[in-house]
Amino acid sequence: MDDCIFCKIVKGELKSWKVYEDDFTYAFFDINPISEYHTLVIPKKHYENIFDITENDFLHLSKTMKKITNMYNKKLGMKNIQIICNSGSEAQQDVFHIHFHIIPRHKGDNQDIKWTTHKEWQENFDKLLEKLS
Repeated sequence: MDDCIFCKIVKGELKSWKVYEDDFTYAFFDINPISEYHTLVIPKKHYENIFDITENDFLHLSKTMKKITNMYNKKLGMKNIQIICNSGSEAQQDVFHIHFHIIPRHKGDNQDIKWTTHKEWQENFDKLLEKLS
């Protein structure tokens, strides 16, 4: 993808602050961080979202996320990390190259996600499962 910002980062065409790299993945600091060490993990190959990525490349991404979180824990003593992936514009994906956010968290950081829950939907669980079988 010639116009993909993350593909340009992988190719070295745009500046990034690399945290980790291997043959399949690239991890770097988010240019708009919501916490220190806010890191993005991407496959080097372009995939738009979670629905497009191959299982093998998804496994590589998962292994890279584990390596980075272990490194942050060992070297920085981090014990609280949030991992987020948005797939699709309605899920707030804004760069359409699959990426995972590793977001270090601490008490009082004011980055809590406020979910609106719907307990009334529990009544539909059996019907929902029927659609999956």
